Amino acid sequence: MAQWTSAVGAAQLARLLNSQQERPAGPGTRRPPAYRALADGVRLLVLEGRVPVAARLPAERELALSLSVSRTTVAAAYEALRAEGFLESRRGAGSWTAVPAGNPLPARGLEPLPPEALGSMIDLGCAALPAPEPWLTRAVQGALEELPPYAHTHGDYPAGLPALREMLAERYTARGIPTMPEQIMVTTGAMGAIDAICHLFAGRGERIAVESPSYANILQLMREAGARLVPVAMAEGLAGWDMDRWRQVLRDAAPRLAYVVADFHNPTGALADEDQRRRLVDAARSAGTVLIVDETMSELHLDDGLEMPRPVCGFDPAGSTVITVGSASKAFWAGMRIGWVRAAPDVIRSLVAARAYADLGTPVLEQLAVNWLLSTGGWEQAVEIRRTQARENRDALVTALRRELPGWEYDVPRGGLTLWVRTGGLSGSRLAEVGERVGVRVPSGPRFGVDGAFEGYVRLPFTVGGAVADEAATRLAAAARLVESGANGGTESPRTFVA
Repeated sequence: MAQWTSAVGAAQLARLLNSQQERPAGPGTRRPPAYRALADGVRLLVLEGRVPVAARLPAERELALSLSVSRTTVAAAYEALRAEGFLESRRGAGSWTAVPAGNPLPARGLEPLPPEALGSMIDLGCAALPAPEPWLTRAVQGALEELPPYAHTHGDYPAGLPALREMLAERYTARGIPTMPEQIMVTTGAMGAIDAICHLFAGRGERIAVESPSYANILQLMREAGARLVPVAMAEGLAGWDMDRWRQVLRDAAPRLAYVVADFHNPTGALADEDQRRRLVDAARSAGTVLIVDETMSELHLDDGLEMPRPVCGFDPAGSTVITVGSASKAFWAGMRIGWVRAAPDVIRSLVAARAYADLGTPVLEQLAVNWLLSTGGWEQAVEIRRTQARENRDALVTALRRELPGWEYDVPRGGLTLWVRTGGLSGSRLAEVGERVGVRVPSGPRFGVDGAFEGYVRLPFTVGGAVADEAATRLAAAARLVESGANGGTESPRTFVA
């Protein structure tokens, strides 16, 4: 059985290779042989995630014709990639991309930093801001006032508190998406929602299509559930989804599920436009794929005058293709572990029934707090505080990075909480490792890819501002200098990835 889960055509690979900007050679520098340049180009595309891991590459003759080189050049490049662990082949099945053995996904960068370390370490690992006071305190006080009637019950509400389900349904309806409370289930955060959906729809070994890059914690959740992840590369910069690639993957791989973040994608910050949303829903419906649409960032639009596209579920009036997931964690506070699912009533009934063997329900007090916020107007005021914090932090971080690390590349998103940064050819894993030694904690790019892609990236969240953002950039620059110099405390020299 073939080990590839998607395919890259010869013309597409040629376009990607030609898009790589060749760095000017210094005085006396010899150009590498043609096969070596081709191998390095493919390797860089894999490590950047522009060509997914486990993607079948075109036959040697086809690629040679598309690149106008000899078949011998392509054969030699493929052989070099196999020797380095970036290509695997099997007679009759072709060749597909890989990442060398011994390069595990980095384990650092996204777990919460222990409180005792906060004084000495700048934590850029978690994309989460402090609670927007005084609204957290007011919400908890309001919840305590509403608690007594619920305290006289068993306290288990597998579908969520009726009042909160009704309030969430009203909010979708106000956005132009008619919704009944029977279409809502309250969960323990967005992670709990997606875990429940995956267990319902995708058994072990099922294929799930994911954006590449994608949210690291969701990728790990799906791996541990036994899913076979099929990466679909994002379009360049902040252009959103590459619909040609999505159509190809949905048609060829026929995944049971697909997970996407349409609104201020984590980690790139891209915002999918309405045409992309419509086309993705149509393609998924044709393929029989259920879309999980993560809306946790949808309210964090930071720039004035930005008109938000219609929700993805708005292009699925029958409710057969799109399952929407929301959460209070990003828009309000990560410590408020309240999420929700909007789906067809029969899907909600199945998810609720399955909770008898999972967590039974979501804590009542937190649900009452969110309901208080939504029903009093406190939610809108708290989210506005959050937007202001994120906007100021984003601008401070970008200013500091431009000063300290002018060679790093990124597109500044118009919302969300994350900046996806190309590190000028340096290993993101090495930067994460050295960064902790100089007092700044960042997650490396491979955490957001499938099987080690995006080695040349790091994700920087908008969680610090002012002088702290300046210091974070200074420490990142120090880490970059150490990586460039090979000062790794006796470990192997850092790898750079330059085509």
